[in-house]
Amino acid sequence: MANKWFETVAEAQRRAKKRLPKSVYGALIAGSERGLTLEDNVAAYGELGFAPHVAGLSDKKDLATTVMGQDISFPVVISPTGVQAVHPDGEVAVARAAAARGTAMGLSSFGSKPVEEVVAANPQTFFQIYWIGSRDQILARAQRARDAGAVGLIATLDWSFSHGRDWGSPAIPESMNLRTMLKFAPEALTHPRWFWSFAKTGKAPDLTTPNMVPKGQQGPTFFGAYGEWMGTPPPSWEDVAWLREQWGGPFMLKGVTRLDDAKRAVDAGVTAISVSNHGGNNLDGTPATIRSLPGIANAVGNEVEVLLDGGIRRGSDVVKAVALGARAVMIGRAYLWGLAANGQAGVENVLDILRGGIESALLGLGHSSIQQLGPNDIVVPDGFTRHLGA
Repeated sequence: MANKWFETVAEAQRRAKKRLPKSVYGALIAGSERGLTLEDNVAAYGELGFAPHVAGLSDKKDLATTVMGQDISFPVVISPTGVQAVHPDGEVAVARAAAARGTAMGLSSFGSKPVEEVVAANPQTFFQIYWIGSRDQILARAQRARDAGAVGLIATLDWSFSHGRDWGSPAIPESMNLRTMLKFAPEALTHPRWFWSFAKTGKAPDLTTPNMVPKGQQGPTFFGAYGEWMGTPPPSWEDVAWLREQWGGPFMLKGVTRLDDAKRAVDAGVTAISVSNHGGNNLDGTPATIRSLPGIANAVGNEVEVLLDGGIRRGSDVVKAVALGARAVMIGRAYLWGLAANGQAGVENVLDILRGGIESALLGLGHSSIQQLGPNDIVVPDGFTRHLGA
């Protein structure tokens, strides 16, 4: 039997690409326009260096921290991602993996599994919400998550409905009916392991969004929910403050890249912000998040928790982000590749890779705890950082 363990996130990506139908893998890569932000999110970490010590190093490694009131074993949190047709267990498998490794789970309102099932798999679940529909509808989604036991709310607001990709967009069906299954049969049959994983369950990939409606009701298709989103006027800062107040618990605003927006988020009373450009899927040409992080962390890091997502592929990336001001990072594609490669065990594998990389970097930098990390540990070239909205 082939060894299912992999040693890097890059290898998980290679296995995911081999296992998944082209359209499914393409949806994971996504990006927008020319892919400038998608590329910069990853490449920017390569521009940063370390300033390691040679002796007097510590053999102790304390990676624990807290995010929105939740104790986590290391500074990596699962970022919410939409419909996961990469594995039959979807977000439930991811939630179990996160729980097994002692960290929190972000569940998208566009997720394919009900929030009740995900919270049962990982009580440290943050529910993510988009500004879609009326205030009453938005509040109903948040209340369902609260009733299920979600311990925090993530509001994702950075989206400009940019659909074009120079390399072509993946073919994503509206629903999995007989006609659609016949159309995509060649893709599925040429990827037998992926096909068989779903065939064993007796169900096709679920492309609906069950968390967009009250519990027990049939959720709209992904494109149905997306269409409603397109038709909803974008929220104001007053809307953000209203939603935070209505939730009444830990609240994260995701999608911040500008200093002025970070300060407005503080004024709105949020618990945390995520420095994020939606994984390079939003407005192409937005700088890599690691470039914007230091200025934002310096501006508001003493008032709110600052997290980062975008481009994390190894533990050393996590260390660079924490040293430059992040409390923790959120990962997306990395765990989805792990899920595609080997289900729950694959997600655990990715988390273990990141943990191992963090420990190695801590050792080299002479620290016993991630709390000791700071800018002096990182070599930042001139012109690297971006101060948007200063």
